[in-house]
Amino acid sequence: MSIVVRSNKFLNCACSEIAGFSSLLQRFERNISILGRSKRTFDNYARHVAVMALHFGCLPTELDPEQVKDYLFELQQRSVTPSQSYFKHTVYGLRFLLKTEGLPYDYLHLPSIPKEKKLPVILSREEIWRMLQTSKLLKHRVLIGLLYGCELRCMEVRNIELKHLDLDRKLLHVVQSKGKKDRYIPLSDHLIRGLKTYISAENLSTFLFTGNTKDSKGFDSRYSQRGVQWVIKSICKKAGIHKDVHTHTLRHSYATHLLEDGANILLVQRLLGHSNIEITMVYLHVCQLENQHLHSPLDTVFALCRASVK
Repeated sequence: MSIVVRSNKFLNCACSEIAGFSSLLQRFERNISILGRSKRTFDNYARHVAVMALHFGCLPTELDPEQVKDYLFELQQRSVTPSQSYFKHTVYGLRFLLKTEGLPYDYLHLPSIPKEKKLPVILSREEIWRMLQTSKLLKHRVLIGLLYGCELRCMEVRNIELKHLDLDRKLLHVVQSKGKKDRYIPLSDHLIRGLKTYISAENLSTFLFTGNTKDSKGFDSRYSQRGVQWVIKSICKKAGIHKDVHTHTLRHSYATHLLEDGANILLVQRLLGHSNIEITMVYLHVCQLENQHLHSPLDTVFALCRASVK
């Protein structure tokens, strides 16, 4: 069986075709939950484990280290294989599986994954404005305003309930986000006006953003992750923004612009909900501070040459 990446249907296939996989999956889900990881983390890692089980026709814990190395090598070499991110999450999934089964990390001789040192993509203030101006629907303008103006993650904006908005005190309560932490974020006056108009025009019951699907009780479900990502991608395309923009790009831009406006980095760390100041400090590498403003020496050449001509 060749290595092919598909959807979560692999979980059902592995449960029905691989002896013991269903029980292993239950233990896997239980332990990931106990460790405080999200359902999304379980779904991601379980899918990779299921692909591997189907590839070999047995549980990954029954493989020897050489088989695992051959599999990871094939992942890297095949042209149809997804990005390095897929390789990385395969290794992470196997590590969690070993932990679930009480096996040491070196049992399968898994490679270490070096942390990628990438700087975030940052949108200019003009590009943020173009996104807002390009958005035809008020719902989309409010969505962008919250993602950028409140530095929200995709999951956080989808989880906003009407009761989390304190428009009088100009605060948004972000409840039990990453790391099971709460935080309060100041709301812009411009965003509050948009929120009031949007809320009065929509028939909302619980969540601020709802999709077209229904949950088991018949109420509107949250706006899907794919729906939020589609809004950002499509509006960037219409606005002529060619950067690789994701929902998290707006959060990166918020932090960078706040530092450029003179905010203390400790304040930015608290607003972002970072547990470690080193995570926040990455934005110092991309922000343009007034006393450290970089320029191209080409501008100096042009200025000198033009002055000499005159």
